[in-house]
Amino acid sequence: MASKKMDKRLAIFAGLAVLIVLAVGIINIYQGQKAADAPEIITYSEFLDDVEQGQVQSVTMVDQAISGARTDRSTFRTYAADDPGLVQSLREHAVRITAREPAPEGPSVAGILTSVLPMLLLVGIAVFFMWRMSPGNAQKTGAFGKSKARLLTEGHGRVTFDDVAGVDEAKENLQEIVEFLRSPGKFEQLGGRIPKGVLLVGPPGSGKTLLARAVAGEANVPFYTISGSDFVEMFVGIGASRVRDLFEQAKQNAPCIVFMDEIDAVGRHRGAGLGQGNDEREQTLNALLVEMDGFQPNEGIILIAATNRPDVLDPALIRPGRFDREIVVDNPDVAGREQILRIHARRIPMEADVDLALVARRSSGFSGAELMNLVNEAALRAVRRGRSAVGRRELDEAQDKVTMGDERRSHVLTEGEKRLTAYREGGRALVALMVPGTDPVHKVTIVPRGRTTGMVSQLPENEQTAMTLEQATSRLAVLMAGRAAEELTFGRRNITSGSAGDIEEATRLARNMVTRWGFSEELGPIAYEENEEEVFLGHSVARQRHLSELDAQRVTAEVRRLVEAAFGEARRILVEHGADLTAVALALLEHETLTGNEVRALVMGDPVSQVTALSPPTPLRGLQGAVVS
Repeated sequence: MASKKMDKRLAIFAGLAVLIVLAVGIINIYQGQKAADAPEIITYSEFLDDVEQGQVQSVTMVDQAISGARTDRSTFRTYAADDPGLVQSLREHAVRITAREPAPEGPSVAGILTSVLPMLLLVGIAVFFMWRMSPGNAQKTGAFGKSKARLLTEGHGRVTFDDVAGVDEAKENLQEIVEFLRSPGKFEQLGGRIPKGVLLVGPPGSGKTLLARAVAGEANVPFYTISGSDFVEMFVGIGASRVRDLFEQAKQNAPCIVFMDEIDAVGRHRGAGLGQGNDEREQTLNALLVEMDGFQPNEGIILIAATNRPDVLDPALIRPGRFDREIVVDNPDVAGREQILRIHARRIPMEADVDLALVARRSSGFSGAELMNLVNEAALRAVRRGRSAVGRRELDEAQDKVTMGDERRSHVLTEGEKRLTAYREGGRALVALMVPGTDPVHKVTIVPRGRTTGMVSQLPENEQTAMTLEQATSRLAVLMAGRAAEELTFGRRNITSGSAGDIEEATRLARNMVTRWGFSEELGPIAYEENEEEVFLGHSVARQRHLSELDAQRVTAEVRRLVEAAFGEARRILVEHGADLTAVALALLEHETLTGNEVRALVMGDPVSQVTALSPPTPLRGLQGAVVS
């Protein structure tokens, strides 16, 4: 009711403002027309000349001011000097004379309105908005203090748990909450109470928001959704008012679910700013803490929040009693990826020979959003080619685009650049085949993609959560193989910057091996560096533990030893297999892109034309007799 009254007052005020503006405009138009019809100002000498020539028809004299009309109907105005013979001269030339008393002095109504009303209008608008934005009236007004939460209904685009795959544990936890809301008595028989909050944690694109939408589709209760940024305003108190209004709406519709996306926008550590705890973000967080677990219980309200930065959240927010559960929504494994691909493929026609299990195996590390993008890119390519269904070729090209970037066919390499790129990428692919513990080579190309002129794509066969020392050293050898191939083939003076990205990644990997993973025998299993998050002025800043000068020198020396050892291993393999390097490079110069099986066939002496691109990988015996995929 109060909101309706305020809306009515606002409408009245707006109407008055429009009327005032129209009145001022009409006055200005009237004065403009009056100015356009004003008589011509002439000198007294010109006036006397016109009288002598018989061109003046009539005059009106007000004190010393003279206005009149000529015989051609034009008007004029002048000021008379002290001339006693003026009246006699006018009578001699038959000019009609009119004399008037001077009008009393004072401002006109039009002048007052024109000068005062615009100023009053501006002052009134400023006072009104300052009153509405003040913290004391924030909750009374309907626009600023009201929550921006949206109530979702079972309309078009409804999402259920059947539309979510790859996060079975998260679905199970959220399904339990939905069941609690549907049948609370079943849980209360054993003294169980409904969780107050659920925090969804995971990397971007893993499906946190989709899970919340599925909860909305499954639950037969009101579902409010809002973003953390919707609480933050430049005026202190507005965000806290919106939090209170949100929970007030939820209480009126309990039991219900409130979903808050990107909660880290308001839930960061307190005491990090310069506002002594009085800034807008901290006030909003304080209000949220009280509403979730204060003196007044909010029974029947479940808050589901999502973030990919749980490390920056305030400890008082994520404690039990506020967020009772923390559900990790990670990127899916191979089985989950296949399920996600099948969900997205339901609305896209696929050819019969499409193997989504193979696509899932080749897309290790993909998030749910990236898998959706992959299927969509394949569909777009099929449409551009005029096809009625998506085939294996479109899926393969879409995967290459997602992982390696778009082909830059317009970027034409010179013969020298093309030859150098072929040997560099061929060297990387050859070393990847020879060293143990590396991921299988999926594709080698010298077609410019993204910001690179060539690329070797390796896709893991199995899901891995940790890297062994053997895998790490083999990875270093593969990264340094491109520089080793350039130096062996073209000489030290002709090496290029094309391996800059590989060298940077190799240095970062070797540093992690030494300072974080304890892989160095010289330095031992000690963490010399650790990533910590420090919040200042609302921003999270990564910092590293300070190393002494002696430790820093030892770490740098050990990193250099690992990288140089990997370079030496790559160089040794390329020297022993120089003929294979030449064969792979020449094949790349001819075909531009080779699959992993085609590279294996070249190393084993088979021609590229006899290799089936999509056949399973053929094991290859390494230098030490170990089977390498």
